[in-house]
Amino acid sequence: MKVKIVLFSFIIALAVVLISAEQDTDNLFLTYKVDVKKQYLRLFWKDEKGKRFGSIENFKLWAAEKNLKTDFVMNAGMYKVDHSPQGLYIEKQKVLFPLDTSKAEGNFYLYPNGVFFITAKKTAVICTTERFRNNKEIEFATQSGPMLVIDGQIHSAFKEGSKNLNIRNGVGVLPNGNVVFVLSKKEVNFYDFANYFKSLGCKNALYLDGFVSRAYLPSQNWIQTDGDFGALFAITKSK
Repeated sequence: MKVKIVLFSFIIALAVVLISAEQDTDNLFLTYKVDVKKQYLRLFWKDEKGKRFGSIENFKLWAAEKNLKTDFVMNAGMYKVDHSPQGLYIEKQKVLFPLDTSKAEGNFYLYPNGVFFITAKKTAVICTTERFRNNKEIEFATQSGPMLVIDGQIHSAFKEGSKNLNIRNGVGVLPNGNVVFVLSKKEVNFYDFANYFKSLGCKNALYLDGFVSRAYLPSQNWIQTDGDFGALFAITKSK
């Protein structure tokens, strides 16, 4: 009887620890998983009149005029001073900005950096910039950096316990091929941010941006509509 009581107590204690860990994760990260086969995940930069969306609010207003319901919006890869995408940007199979393989300072150039893209066959891929090849079947793509997880390993430049804390957002590809977007609700270092993607099973994950990052996800009561970005990720559907 004592053995059963001890075992039951251990199971209860383990359940409490797991629930507590999940709650801590929920408090630290906003996580949204996308089935790219069923949900139309797209990149947006300018509207049909050539006007940059900029903020999430502007995008929502544009979508409403098109009679579209906005399910999700998040800032995409990094952008330049003029708010044009930094590095490769492909929209509707058209290359609007070329791949950036130059060397410079800043997170974008903390090699290896990488590219997130969606093919015309609705397959999502993240690869290092070095491995990227445009086979003309890529529907949407955004370049950013650094890579967070590369072939299942956390970027070697990240240090556990680092004091380099910031709000961060990123994107990963899950083992089943779905895409996962993550926004830190609190400031985190690169290592912990990358480790979260790894814990989800992502073999490759890409950093998108820092303190400017915002997301609109009404299904999780996360409503941020400000910002002044380059490109945006968004999922919409007909009302």
